Amino acid sequence: MGGKQHEKEAYGKSVNYDPSFRGPIKNRGCTDIICCVLFLLFILGYIVVGLVAWVYGDPRQVLYPRNSTGAYCGMGENQNKPYVLYFNIFNCIVATNIISIAQNGLQCPTPQVCVSSCPVSPWAVDSSQFSKTVGEVYKENKNFCLPEVPPDMNVMKSLEQELCPSFLLPSTPALGRCFPSPNINFTLPGYEWIDNTTVSKGISGLLDSINARDVSVKIFEDFAQSWYWILVALGVALVLSLLFILLLRLVAAPLVLLLIVGVLAVLAYGIYHCWQQYRTLRDKGASIAQLGFTTNLSAYQSVQETWLAAVIVLAVLEGILLLMLIFLRQRIRIAIALLKEASRAVGQMMSTMFYPLVTFVLLVICIGYWAMTALYLATSGQPQYIYRVPDPSTPGCEGAPVNKSCDPMEQGRSRIRLQVPGLNLPCPPCHFQDQSKNFSSCPGLTCAFQGYSSTGLAQRSLFNLQIYGVLGLFWTVNWVLALGQCVLAGAFASFYWAFRKPRDIPTFPLSSAFIRTLRYHTGSLAFGALILTLVQIARIILEYIDHKLRGSQNPVARCIICCFKCCLWCLEKFIKFLNRNAYIMIAIYGKNFCVSAKNAFMLLMRNVVRVVVLDKVTDLLLFFGKLLVVGGVGVLSFFFFSGRIKGLGKDFENPHLNYYWLPIMTSIMGAYVIASGFFSVFGMCVDTLFLCFLEDLERNDGSQERPYYMPKSLLKILGKKNKTPSEGKRKK
Repeated sequence: MGGKQHEKEAYGKSVNYDPSFRGPIKNRGCTDIICCVLFLLFILGYIVVGLVAWVYGDPRQVLYPRNSTGAYCGMGENQNKPYVLYFNIFNCIVATNIISIAQNGLQCPTPQVCVSSCPVSPWAVDSSQFSKTVGEVYKENKNFCLPEVPPDMNVMKSLEQELCPSFLLPSTPALGRCFPSPNINFTLPGYEWIDNTTVSKGISGLLDSINARDVSVKIFEDFAQSWYWILVALGVALVLSLLFILLLRLVAAPLVLLLIVGVLAVLAYGIYHCWQQYRTLRDKGASIAQLGFTTNLSAYQSVQETWLAAVIVLAVLEGILLLMLIFLRQRIRIAIALLKEASRAVGQMMSTMFYPLVTFVLLVICIGYWAMTALYLATSGQPQYIYRVPDPSTPGCEGAPVNKSCDPMEQGRSRIRLQVPGLNLPCPPCHFQDQSKNFSSCPGLTCAFQGYSSTGLAQRSLFNLQIYGVLGLFWTVNWVLALGQCVLAGAFASFYWAFRKPRDIPTFPLSSAFIRTLRYHTGSLAFGALILTLVQIARIILEYIDHKLRGSQNPVARCIICCFKCCLWCLEKFIKFLNRNAYIMIAIYGKNFCVSAKNAFMLLMRNVVRVVVLDKVTDLLLFFGKLLVVGGVGVLSFFFFSGRIKGLGKDFENPHLNYYWLPIMTSIMGAYVIASGFFSVFGMCVDTLFLCFLEDLERNDGSQERPYYMPKSLLKILGKKNKTPSEGKRKK
């Protein structure tokens, strides 16, 4: 007994009685002021980063395609021309791989022009038309040439200078670009090499990855047809989640018992099945000695030792669970009583169930701000243009300034005659910013858009600004989650420490806790969020290093990285657990983060067995609740949207869909999000009431001066009672 007392004192002394304590302290001061100031300064800097990104960024390059000169299609003078046509898209495949093309904005060494619509039929310039003019040959396809091409230009000259396409293929618009269809059932004179095989090898992979227009249209149609029923499914998920939590006060005990018996039954069946497999293989004489060592893990299913090991492991688990039920039955009863009390608390303060909506809105703001800032930063800089030629070995292109900077406007003035009213000047020599050489005889030499410059203040600091943005994302998201936990803890603590319920419960417990938390404890929440953020960023860095080392054959380095990842994962889980309980103590006592974390940790360590039992019972119950809500909504959605429920009447007919699994998956994911939001509130309620219950045991003794605040069900389980029933009577 003395040893047990000494062990408890190692984790701090019990909480002393305070006659003035009546729940969450109202007269409190600001905590962790330094961290609060640092957090506010960081937010101010985060806003400055957003402003810098907005000034220098240009997200149009992601939203709109560009032609060869870098002009955007679908905007400005090209507003009625939203698509880009590649003169010879096969040059893109020859020049580089698909990944490089995508990273460069789908730019490649072939002229690109903005068009109002993609070609719908095959067409090619015949050799007999080379001597004719552009206006005669491209009569119906004039919009596929560069806009500055005069109609009286010679066709051969326009092809040499790549001002007009030599052939057109039936194309499909995808992400604002015209891509040929991989199904070729025609032959173009002079272009017999263009067939199904060529197009499939060159374009099919690209189309598979980005030709999502038809699919996106069908998906949009499905959502337009089924959005009402998806909302109904989400409403069912909301009602089921709420009913499950509210009914726990009635069915918590039998439900927990049913779940425990179910786990025991599953383990017992596993033992029986493994034993039967072991007996069968033993009679056949299949042994691991005959198999030997192999990397084919499925081969071990055919040896008796595998099933014998499974029998032993399952039997040990079954025995441990039975011993826990026998020796920890009272603590399981306490956990069930706390679950019932949590259900009662939620019923008294229904507004807490909808607080996750506030958290969701704040998270959307944080993530949306970071996404827009990162997008604008990534697209900052001035456009750069370089010379490109399809084949530098072409006669006349020797020494051409390939990959050198150029001015597309100057090239445009030098490649064709100037269109000045009253003047009819011939084309001047095409010097291309190099007065010592003339490359007018180099066919296909173009001044094409390359990318955006990396010069300038924002561009030089782009990497640092992106890192700042990532840190801001994690810190603000963790702070928002911490705010929700602390606010809910303050509301539920006010419920527990109300001696006569519901009369002594504050009028607006949730709003009072919200204002109190923002006013006094912004710094403490920022402190805890910063610690968690640093660990998460360290995990991301390790994941990046591990990704880089995956091709390495050094097993020692991989093992070390794996160990570090495991340690950081455990550390993150521990910090989340510690922060959660620290926020509860902050909400109750109003002390700083370090003191609150220490007090919460010591209190839990003095009752570690109760902590483990309550945690596992709560996890099991909430897992079953999520399974019930998500599974129920998923099954109902499947039978409804797949048309397997008949006779519901015309008003309840399932909509005709292209992909019936789409609304099913949407309903399931939405149900999971709703159930997680509701059950996270309930989990926070259980944790808060549990800490209050532990402090109640240490702070009070049931006397008239120090009555217990716990419900009668817990007093009965613990064999305790208040000595003055007239004052300790509580309204259930």
